[in-house]
Amino acid sequence: MELIGREVARGLRFPEGPVWLPDGSLLVVEIAAGTLTRITPSGAREVVATLGGGPNGAAIGPDGACYVCNNGGFRWLEQPDGYLRPIGIAEDYVTGRIERVDLASGRVDTLYTSCDGKPLNGPNDIVFDEHGGFWFTDLGKVRPRSMDRGAVYYARCDGSMIREAIFPSMTPNGVGLSPDGKTLYVAETETSRLWAYDITAPGEVRMEPWPSPNGGRLVLGREGYQRFDSLAVEACGNICVATLVRGGISVISPAGELLEFHPAPDAFCTNICFGGEGLRTAFITLSGTGRLIAVDWPRAGLALHVS
Repeated sequence: MELIGREVARGLRFPEGPVWLPDGSLLVVEIAAGTLTRITPSGAREVVATLGGGPNGAAIGPDGACYVCNNGGFRWLEQPDGYLRPIGIAEDYVTGRIERVDLASGRVDTLYTSCDGKPLNGPNDIVFDEHGGFWFTDLGKVRPRSMDRGAVYYARCDGSMIREAIFPSMTPNGVGLSPDGKTLYVAETETSRLWAYDITAPGEVRMEPWPSPNGGRLVLGREGYQRFDSLAVEACGNICVATLVRGGISVISPAGELLEFHPAPDAFCTNICFGGEGLRTAFITLSGTGRLIAVDWPRAGLALHVS
């Protein structure tokens, strides 16, 4: 199935982190614009908050606020045809951070900029669990001659606790939970590998021994050249991973079988979330061309832990 679908919005500045809301509107971050933007069912757009840096992943917390992974910012290359892509660390980069946005007022509060004295480098994607805490990936930053080793963290939404759960990881990006909440999935960008971790307690995972490079259990590694981005989980447990370069959505079973690949008309197919009636609509960000599309999905998405 080619991801043509219905165009929800265009002209966005590298959209990511789509969040479907029960009133039918959607939130997206615009990384290059530094904003959190709401798109109404009619297609109207409004800026909810200006965050600066590089707002990347987003999720609604148990208090109804939107929690944003801010990677601190990229440099950008805009091609003559308008195609936009990140090409490195922003010149004014200071650090990454986790931010809370009040959707009613637009107020932005910074919750975390570090963990145990170590700065957050490039927070990327986020998912809440049934306990009201959230997991998030820190992909790190790429500099001209060096790059960070990434990590996965767990934190509370009141700003009272942050814990490093997984380190090191090679560019961890998408993060999600299995339907029973017992497995954490992490997609690595540069390796195009999907890893699984058994959750033993809130914020804690069982680490696999060597030769696992990151303590994870390998679910699938793709052949050829593509890069994994963010992900969403179906109600049946399949993991839908936005896939860069090839451009599309890879659907992977928990057992590690590539079930489907749905090509998209953009090499920067970066994220997917589920919404609509029965969670049967996939909302997908085509970031290079600045579009958000809606696609009828063959199966229902997994309901997220929000109140």
